[in-house]
Amino acid sequence: MTDRHHLLVHGGTFAAVGDRGDISGYRGGSAPDGMFVQDARHLSRWQLTVDGAVPDTLTPVADGDTARCVLVPRGGRNEPPAYTLFREQAVGDAAFVESLRVTSNRPVPTTVRLAVTADADFTDQFELRSDHRTYTKAGAVRSRKVLGHGVEFTYRRGEWRSVTTVTADPQPDAVEETGTGARRLVWTLDLEPHGTAELVLRVMARPHGDKRALRVPRSPAALQERLLAREGRFMEGVAFPAGWPELSAACARGLADLAALQVPATGPDGEELRVPAAGAPWFLTLLGRDALLTSLFTLPYRPRLAAATLPALAATQATDTGVSEVAQPGKIVHEVRHGELAHFGQVPYARYYGSVDATPLFLVLLGAYTEQTGDTGLARRLERHARAAVGWMLDHGGLTSRGYLVYRADQGGLANQNWKDSPGAICSAEGTRPGGPVTAAGAQGYAYDALRRTAWLARTVWQDVTYADLLEQAAGDLRDRFQRDFWMPEHSFPALALDGGGRQVDALASDAGHLLWSGLLDKEYGEQVGRRLLEPDFFSGWGVRTLAAGQPAYHPLSYHRGSVWPHDNALIALGLARYGLHDEARAIARGLVDAASATGHRLPEVLAGYGRDTHPEPVPYPHACVRESRSASAPLALLTAVGGA
Repeated sequence: MTDRHHLLVHGGTFAAVGDRGDISGYRGGSAPDGMFVQDARHLSRWQLTVDGAVPDTLTPVADGDTARCVLVPRGGRNEPPAYTLFREQAVGDAAFVESLRVTSNRPVPTTVRLAVTADADFTDQFELRSDHRTYTKAGAVRSRKVLGHGVEFTYRRGEWRSVTTVTADPQPDAVEETGTGARRLVWTLDLEPHGTAELVLRVMARPHGDKRALRVPRSPAALQERLLAREGRFMEGVAFPAGWPELSAACARGLADLAALQVPATGPDGEELRVPAAGAPWFLTLLGRDALLTSLFTLPYRPRLAAATLPALAATQATDTGVSEVAQPGKIVHEVRHGELAHFGQVPYARYYGSVDATPLFLVLLGAYTEQTGDTGLARRLERHARAAVGWMLDHGGLTSRGYLVYRADQGGLANQNWKDSPGAICSAEGTRPGGPVTAAGAQGYAYDALRRTAWLARTVWQDVTYADLLEQAAGDLRDRFQRDFWMPEHSFPALALDGGGRQVDALASDAGHLLWSGLLDKEYGEQVGRRLLEPDFFSGWGVRTLAAGQPAYHPLSYHRGSVWPHDNALIALGLARYGLHDEARAIARGLVDAASATGHRLPEVLAGYGRDTHPEPVPYPHACVRESRSASAPLALLTAVGGA
């Protein structure tokens, strides 16, 4: 594909279009192509032709919440275009809307034949990823039905049924077959001298099981107005730092992205909620760890995210043991999917629990929310869920039997189940992977904080002093064990993990900064770690690398072995501030804010690990999410850590 992709996001819907506003039906690769709702591609082809030819691009689509481009018919220098096409597109909730305006450039009447070829293949998102997997879909049937104002595409497989409807105003003169399953909507437009004609095309997706009464907005402008209003409400009342305009701009950009990344969820009593999705394009869904960290970062400014995330995760908390889903009673979900393959059990992600850290982070957020807001009602309502989460940590999680939270590689899902979840992320300095059950350092910090905060809830909200004493004792014991087993005196730094035999996995990694955030290290160790993270092998100038340079395992373009993650750095900055290392926290904040300023004030999911001293512009990571909730909320965490300094 030579055409760039431009991402339009609104709630649980996104569309990726090319420079001309087209969708080609491309399958596979790191970039999506199409309109997606609930993990399925509801629009797989959307191609404009004029007088039988693909028009040339005069002004390509630019990044933004609305896709706009200017097109002209193909011609030469001595043949000025007979007309100009102004194309505008936007997405809404399960909707895609396009306005197409054709303006004649001639002083005489002109006839233009315009056609839009549309198709919906309903491909599951997991089929489009570049992991070379194939899935059997026995009995699947696709059908097309011509309507008065367009065409309807339907997909059936057993009880599964999805629909995409394309309508147009004015209605097409004809709907033609193409021989490929796609349908071509055709108009013959008679333009007056220098006259203009306008078409509006509306696409409505109806995913399986969706019974909402949705209405497609009348135009892209109406959709844009709706999104801007949502962004305005989301930013209302947040005080940005006047003395640091670049940080203010990053916070504003992040809040705007978070407004667009809200997806529907359901609480324990069936109440409708909106929670932060992990990111677009591939993770526009509820991921436990991501939603929890995003809610923690935004807690001082937008506590309503936490107030929605906590009950949504409580509603999906595991109550039974499931091998393929890695489910155990009390465990907080890692990932929720709504697509066809998840529905039929062909991927384990309908509710997938392959995370060692979502459960303690749930408890951290519940305690932090109660302390921040003074609202004890949510803690009372979710007491049963919180106690179940503690029970999981003590029993299935391994705190009682092994002394730590431990995970085992899941052959059908994730090999690593901490935040660095790529296959080779947990490794020694040489790059070798640990064998057996893995004890990741960062998760122990979260567990320590979770025990302490839940003890506070038990003592002050639930009035259970005995339970509070038990949890405080468990937290203290965990802290003592950790500093004994993880600390590497030769490096004055904690190990990244312990392997199945309790041996240290000795890579020098950014996870140590998470221990500062959770307060697991004593003051002397914490200060040593904090200063070490700002040494040149760790700090690239844009942020702290996930793995310090100079180790054989380091790679600046790996996902977790040397890249720079904004949310990782936000946690580190909060931890540095906690330990009184304010200069170091400000250095990280300046690096991240400068990186955001170079990319329209938006922080990507991840950056390459190249140093600022040799690369004066941040180098992008090639497969990063375009919009990611943890990165969007990271500037707010920086604001908490350093203020407007």
